[in-house]
Amino acid sequence: MTDTPMLQVRNLQMHFPIGGGILDRLRIDARGLRMENPVVHAVNGVSFQIKHGEIMALVGESGCGKSTVAKSIARIYKPTAGKVLVEGEDIAEHDFAAMLPVRAKMQMIFQDPYASLNPRQRVRDIVAEPLLEQTKDAQDRKDVPARIEALLAKVGLNAEHAGRYPHQFSGGQRQRIGIARALSVTPGLIVADEPVSALDVSIQAQILNLMKDLRDEFGLAYLFISHDLSVVHHIADHVGVMYLGFMVENAPRDVLFSRPRHPYTRALLSAAPSIKAKRDVAEIELKGEVPSALDLPSGCCFRTRCPFAWERCAAERPVLQEVGEGQTVACHLIDAPERDFV
Repeated sequence: MTDTPMLQVRNLQMHFPIGGGILDRLRIDARGLRMENPVVHAVNGVSFQIKHGEIMALVGESGCGKSTVAKSIARIYKPTAGKVLVEGEDIAEHDFAAMLPVRAKMQMIFQDPYASLNPRQRVRDIVAEPLLEQTKDAQDRKDVPARIEALLAKVGLNAEHAGRYPHQFSGGQRQRIGIARALSVTPGLIVADEPVSALDVSIQAQILNLMKDLRDEFGLAYLFISHDLSVVHHIADHVGVMYLGFMVENAPRDVLFSRPRHPYTRALLSAAPSIKAKRDVAEIELKGEVPSALDLPSGCCFRTRCPFAWERCAAERPVLQEVGEGQTVACHLIDAPERDFV
């Protein structure tokens, strides 16, 4: 196994220009002024890396940009700026043809296990499609049916399921099909965008355990997108917290859950359901709305909702800085211990 990380993301940015027509009303900013050439700042300079065999989770409220990060890495979107290195190869500027060999290294599991499967294809054809695209040798193609049967068995499905259509399966079974399709080209990295959020809780546990077992067996690395902190605590090795397109905290799982340093991380943990009579960390309640990604606040993006904000927060954008134990935080409180809530 190489020392080169499976995935490195450096200063990733993804901005979406807003056109005219029915969207013209979005050109008005928070001050009531008309914006020229408005842009949705969905992802703003996000950086992290994932080692071989590591599970990295991205968490945050809806609209924080975590799914946009996933789709930019998978090249569903072409990044506005930044680098995306898969085993050292920068794919940020790759065209369709250049991406084909990269698809053998990186696959994606989607949130909706029904919408992501072609309803007109049988399971054997769904699983075989990426495999046939990457397999050009005639002799290897003859082995495809046997490989499909082995893949279905690996994810807990029977050989007889290969001839059925997606609508004949439950949600959990459909997600197993999606996992089998992702595994078909033996990737090193799987980008999983909310892969269990549409499933019942009992089925979620089965899929999560399956993904962990496959990680252990094949040495897979995962980028796992989720808003459910209990799911993240169960599966992740490392956790990145996003707010309004920025990475505000990044730490090993146990460090982040036991010693969160950013107020937003503390607020997320406070809002998560818990069966404990007393939480491990003091609670923070957020008030107000998330600012518009069309018109980002000056300074810290979180200051408009942060109960600890002060003058510096409005004047200067914080950057991620190391605070120990592999934990990085983008917050001015780190430099002002007299104000720190920790």
